Amino acid sequence: NKGTEEPYRMFTSRAEHRILLRQDNADLRLTPLAHALGLASDERLARVQQKEADTAAVLQVLEKFGIEPATINGFLAERGSAEIHEKTRALNLLRRPNIELADLGAALPELAEKLAPFSLEAQEQAIIRTKYETYLQKEQQQAQRMRELEDFEIRGRLNYGAMPALSHEAREKLLKIQPETLGQASRISGVSPADVSVLMVYLNR
Repeated sequence: NKGTEEPYRMFTSRAEHRILLRQDNADLRLTPLAHALGLASDERLARVQQKEADTAAVLQVLEKFGIEPATINGFLAERGSAEIHEKTRALNLLRRPNIELADLGAALPELAEKLAPFSLEAQEQAIIRTKYETYLQKEQQQAQRMRELEDFEIRGRLNYGAMPALSHEAREKLLKIQPETLGQASRISGVSPADVSVLMVYLNR
């Protein structure tokens, strides 16, 4: 835990990997941990596992469902979205910001029929993963990079005050504590993920 010398508020904008730590996937992330600690029942774990399986199945349906231009271009024009000129997967259309799965299903009854067995929760999770795919991948890569750099040594006493890209609070805390690794730096109260990224760039020069 980050040590504090005063009451400290955690702003959502400063949470690490906040795109990954969403409200909609809290059950998927935390239920297996709670179950391992004896805090969640087998039934609750089974429900969460089913939701994850259903989400994957919805994504598979969208990946495989092909749509011909003549079938969908009228729908796309109504929504001010570019027409397609060749057969396209439903998943590609869902990636467009102005296309929602419910509307797509209403325009394509066969697609709606294939999605009907799956819960609205699973469908919503599939929508989020599809529309934020690029951002989620980027944040997952950043999280993996931070794990790899956990033991990256900070050698010598650095003059953090001469690093203007760091936040004012981070400069003060880093100057005072002088962490020995990036992992330690990342756990200092007032040092944000953005500050750690700045340190990574500086140390790799």
